[in-house]
Amino acid sequence: MPVYRLVVTESASARNGRFIETIGTYNPIGATETVQLNSERAKYWISVGAQPTAAAAGILRRNGVEFKGHPKGEYVAADSK
Repeated sequence: MPVYRLVVTESASARNGRFIETIGTYNPIGATETVQLNSERAKYWISVGAQPTAAAAGILRRNGVEFKGHPKGEYVAADSK
């Protein structure tokens, strides 16, 4: 059963490389998805400039973390820069 970690990382780090902090977990399997999220830490990282990927942005929004996206309204995956 897959369980994904929601992590904060530098955009220059490799996808499976070092990360700064784990802010939650996401389990998409089952009748309903299961998310454990430290909302306060997510809000903090966004307030200091963190940009979530499109997938992470969806998870954060569904769990009550409000934020604005990139200036053009797009989300850029860390590995596509």
